[in-house]
This record gives sequence, C-alpha cells and structure tokens, in this order.
Amino acid sequence: MIRLAVLGDIGSGKSHISKLFGYPVFNADLEVSRLYKKDKKCYNKLKKKLPNYINSFPIKKAELSKAVEENKNNIKKIIKIVHPEIRSRMNSFIKKNRNKKFVVLDIPLLIENKINKKKDVLIFIEAKKKDIKKNLKKRRGINLKLVKSLKKFQLPVEIKKKKSHFIIKNNFNNNYVKKSVKKVLEKITLNA
Repeated sequence: MIRLAVLGDIGSGKSHISKLFGYPVFNADLEVSRLYKKDKKCYNKLKKKLPNYINSFPIKKAELSKAVEENKNNIKKIIKIVHPEIRSRMNSFIKKNRNKKFVVLDIPLLIENKINKKKDVLIFIEAKKKDIKKNLKKRRGINLKLVKSLKKFQLPVEIKKKKSHFIIKNNFNNNYVKKSVKKVLEKITLNA
C-alpha cells in the first residue's frame, strides 16, 4: 500500500482534492468533528481541562473557538486530548485498508506531528491566497481568528512545498484539478 499524504495551507482545497484520487481517504478534520459529536470520553476530558468553556455534549466548535481566543494555551490542552485519539483512528483506518493500492491521508499536521513515514508520497496543494480566502469564506461557521491561531502550529507552507514530491496547483476548476490528480497518480504508479 502506498500512502499519499496531501499537504497545503488551510483552505487550499486539500479535502476536495483528496477525494479526487478515488482511494480511501482519512480526513483528520472530519474525524475531529465526529469525535466532538459522538465521543463522550473526549467530551469528559475536555470538560475537565476547560470547564469554563465546554458546557454540553456534543461539543460545540464555537465553545472551543472561544476557549482558544481567550487563552492561547487552551489550544495545547485541546491538542493533547484530541491528537492521540485521531492518531489511533488513523492507525485503524490504515489497518482496515492495508490491501488497497493507495490510501490518502488528509491530515493538516501530518509533518508537524511526525505522523508521516519515509515512504509516504507527499503531495502539496498550491493555491493563490485570494482563492484560499474566498474558499474559507464559503465555509459555514468558519472562525478566521481561530484559523490564524491554528496556523501557528503548522510549518510554513514553503517548507511543506519543498518537502513534497508533487505539487498540484488548485485554481478551483474541477476539470483542471482532476487532470492534475490523474497525472500525479500515473507518475506514482510508474515509479512504484
């Protein structure tokens, strides 16, 4: 199995492009949302660490955003609880899909949290800042202050781009991006 790791800036279209590969995708952001909605154990841990912010189950992202906005150290508390759980879910996903030719990892902090393996194929999604901003504004309930806080935990995009094996330019035109994905897959298959 070849692990394709999709990297890029927040709002660059990583999740959309990950699906275009046509293989099983592990989407860390989606898993975090599921965790907040369905995991009582996670709720209890967060409630204990952030009693002034977490009021009810399922966990509301607005409460977490407020916790981070009011105290930058709260993000570290959240990460300490959430990341091990996401890592465990990723390992289950990989085990479940071990017979597939490819799996796609859509994990924003893949490199930062040292989740990537040496053989992973790193694919950087490049998009113009104005397109990213437009894309972020389309998202329902997006908190741009929180996005700014989260970026502090990420490596600069230039470093991620340099580390990547492939770059897909996302101009937010579906046909163009589909062709780029197909070309990348062909090159990877040739070299496998």
